[in-house]
Amino acid sequence: MRITPQIAVVLTLIATFLWGSNFQVTKIALVDLPPWTASGERFVFAVLCIFIFMMFRRKINGRAFKKNWLAFICLGGIGISGFNGALFVGLQHGHPVTAALIMATTPVSANILEAIINRRFPEIIRTIGMIISLLGVALVITNGQLIFGSTVHIEKGVLIIFAGSLSWAIYTVGIRVFVTEATPLETTSWTMFFGMIILVIVTIVVESPVPALLSAPLESHLASIYMGIAGSFLAYLFWNIGITIRGAGKTAIFFNFVPVFALIIQIIVENRFNLIQFIGGTLTIIGVLLGQGTSKMFRRTLP
Repeated sequence: MRITPQIAVVLTLIATFLWGSNFQVTKIALVDLPPWTASGERFVFAVLCIFIFMMFRRKINGRAFKKNWLAFICLGGIGISGFNGALFVGLQHGHPVTAALIMATTPVSANILEAIINRRFPEIIRTIGMIISLLGVALVITNGQLIFGSTVHIEKGVLIIFAGSLSWAIYTVGIRVFVTEATPLETTSWTMFFGMIILVIVTIVVESPVPALLSAPLESHLASIYMGIAGSFLAYLFWNIGITIRGAGKTAIFFNFVPVFALIIQIIVENRFNLIQFIGGTLTIIGVLLGQGTSKMFRRTLP
């Protein structure tokens, strides 16, 4: 089936929803598992799932690996092990909504990196869209504290999570720039494989994963399975499809939906509605639409 830009947008949104759900699920996993172990277990399930899928589809192609093996290793280390390790470690010391706000800076970093590489600045409308979407996310996460002039408390682990956000921006741009003649499925598979290998090595060095995994309850393992299949395999695949079809800059701005989805899920779980969160979420969506050039599309359709 041919994937159109419109389908790529839908798949990108699904990816951000799955990542948004990871914030709540991660809390479950981290109750009984140390961070590197939880992250490593997640990607063991993800890699098993994606390679079984590839063998079933007969999509394992040695040519793509030979041509991009170095890029796969580097991007896997940066975008998979670096991003997720930093996120899991940072969440031990910070609140999930704070992590979501920091992750919302990823599109800005990705667009800046892409502009530097391509030696051209993003269009003004896209820049305005990024600013609006970031303001919306900031409004949601801080519950209006930025408007009312209240002091925003910075939790421990913020710098670690920010390093993870920067790692994800490099991964997003790097796929577009350094990977050639590889399908989104191949790119997802090999970067995830090498990222998993690095995660396992780090886990063995800094933690005691075997006793932790054996003593953890079923709920922790189910959380890892969900994050591995839905929050990793499907999300990364859909995200890479978006990058391939629409470009890194246009795809990266959708990452602003991750904290919005995370907060929507939190509202559903806690059964509470907050007007500030609704306004901030609306601003985020408007900013994303502007960043995608939707205003130009509307102008072309007008008589």
